[in-house]
Amino acid sequence: MQIDQKTRKEQLMIAEQKAVELFDETINRDYVEPGISEKDLSMKIHDLAFEMFETKQHWHKRIVRAGKNTLQPYSKKPPNRIIGDDDILFFDFGPVFEEWEADLGRTYVVGNDPQKIRLKKDVEECWQLGKAYYDSHPEITGAELYQYVCKLAEDRSWQFGNEHSGHLIGKFPHEKIHNEKKLNYIHPENHLPMNANDEYDQLRDWILEIHFIDRDLEIGGFYEQLLSA
Repeated sequence: MQIDQKTRKEQLMIAEQKAVELFDETINRDYVEPGISEKDLSMKIHDLAFEMFETKQHWHKRIVRAGKNTLQPYSKKPPNRIIGDDDILFFDFGPVFEEWEADLGRTYVVGNDPQKIRLKKDVEECWQLGKAYYDSHPEITGAELYQYVCKLAEDRSWQFGNEHSGHLIGKFPHEKIHNEKKLNYIHPENHLPMNANDEYDQLRDWILEIHFIDRDLEIGGFYEQLLSA
């Protein structure tokens, strides 16, 4: 079923705003505390999503990663870890609101470690730089944006932590509509313009992911949200 562009944009932005509110409330309630496990924190967030929005459905697994687990991208399954006193975490939320997917990534620092704070700041700033680059290059391909994001990581003395830097987003479930994996991702082998229409001749919407890591320090930072709003 075709959905007009204005409605799609509005619904995706509403879904994202709810995900932002979910993250903010997670922090406001002091759910992030030393001694809690990643798994238990993830379950508390799941319950909070239902309390706030009556949301039980999530289009991808909820991710809470802390310490050296922040080196690992979405596709990995590191062992459950206990959050420490001076730790770095990232969150990857994928709730479905009224059949619309949200995908939100944020980094949080427990304590005052300057490198972890710098990493959190850098992933936030570099997401904005990636967004500006995308907006100013309307014919950009997924491969070109991926290379730009990797260069941002290098310029700030980090490494990029994943094989792609984002993906399509839409009305749930978008993955059943699009089955050519690399063309659905901001991937080094995706040489199609990101502004190309889909098989229904509609514009596509993208999530941009920034995942910077330092393997020596065993820390990673993550930030993602809707790119094509």
